[in-house]
Amino acid sequence: MNPKPPRTVFLVDDNADFRHSAQWWLSGAGYRVCDFGDAESALQALSALAADRPEELMSACLLLDVRMPGLSGLDLHDRLAAGGLAMRATLHDGYCAAPRSAPPLPVVYMTGHGDVPLAVAAMQKGAVTLLEKPFADDALEHALERAFAAAESAWARAQMEAVFRDNPPAARAEAEADPGWHTAPDPSHAGRLEYQRRLETLSPRQRQVLDGIVAGKLNKQIAFDTGVSSKTVEFHRKCLMDKMQARNALELVRMAMRENIRGDVGIAA
Repeated sequence: MNPKPPRTVFLVDDNADFRHSAQWWLSGAGYRVCDFGDAESALQALSALAADRPEELMSACLLLDVRMPGLSGLDLHDRLAAGGLAMRATLHDGYCAAPRSAPPLPVVYMTGHGDVPLAVAAMQKGAVTLLEKPFADDALEHALERAFAAAESAWARAQMEAVFRDNPPAARAEAEADPGWHTAPDPSHAGRLEYQRRLETLSPRQRQVLDGIVAGKLNKQIAFDTGVSSKTVEFHRKCLMDKMQARNALELVRMAMRENIRGDVGIAA
């Protein structure tokens, strides 16, 4: 199996002092950091990466200042999303899928001028969250974890759907040959029964949360759909991950997508 790519944060902010301090913290936390002083430079660089070296976007997040001279953060989000390079969503529709060669980037907004209309605009574009400067280190860490979890779920689902849609026979052979695939129950009849057994241990609410994760939705979107709080969704998410014996969202989505596409075991209640 290929080694997991390092998590990359693309930092876009016109304040050089802030970029320096943020890069120092992010690097110390284990992230690879690429910073830009304006949105136009970020747009050109990310577009070039998507065209020439899309693997560098495989595990990445956009940490984006809202207010900047020239092209704003909101404008940059729109430009990237139009090309399938950034996630955007409505509360009902889930994330827009990007081409397999260029996974969409989750977006965490930052602002030193927080106001309600701005926050609403950011969230409507599909941002993971909006952080108001100055923010605590743990707030940034939590926001990035949520962003990468969302990217992992949405990207894994888009990959699996594209593979099985475009070439079903080859897709099954590829899946069976992938060592990482077998973190899920094995593809034998006994393995499918084991998957079903794990699935049946989930509560109705956990099944709803599972469906939301497979759809690539954020906790807040699942919360809206199910009428519970985001914290309740987080609790059910942790519980179902344990019950399904999935180490992360990628494993969870892969096993769910395999069984659902095969038609052997559904994921809906």
